[in-house]
Amino acid sequence: MKNLIIRQAIAEDCPAMLDLIKELAAYEKAPEEVTVTLQEFVDAGFGSQPVWGAFVAEREDEIVGLSLYYVRYSTWKGQRLYLEDLIVREKLRGNGIGKSLFDKTLDYAKSKNYSGIVFQVLNWNEPAINFYKKYETKFDDEWINVSIELN
Repeated sequence: MKNLIIRQAIAEDCPAMLDLIKELAAYEKAPEEVTVTLQEFVDAGFGSQPVWGAFVAEREDEIVGLSLYYVRYSTWKGQRLYLEDLIVREKLRGNGIGKSLFDKTLDYAKSKNYSGIVFQVLNWNEPAINFYKKYETKFDDEWINVSIELN
């Protein structure tokens, strides 16, 4: 895509990033699940103890995609990058933006010598599954997602 810039996210990108996250939640039929506030989001990424990093895709001064990640530790594999979200504005999907973001994230993980990248994809999201298959990914049917809500 012409005029596309992939760069490290900055705090000023957070409102646009949160909009993308809400767009993804609506696509996944769970808009009410996004409960993080903008201030919490900014603090978690750019406060005194940041827990996430991100790359953004920018075109014509508009954030049109993001790749949000954090480091996790596997007692079997060591440090791995966890890709929390890879999002491209719905109207712009299929133009190579997701590939550019994902490739940048892969390069970043390699530069940090992480042992791999892990992420989740919904079993009904065929476009995303097909996208990730291009990267020789391994899909795991053994593990069950588990969470405990504290708030």
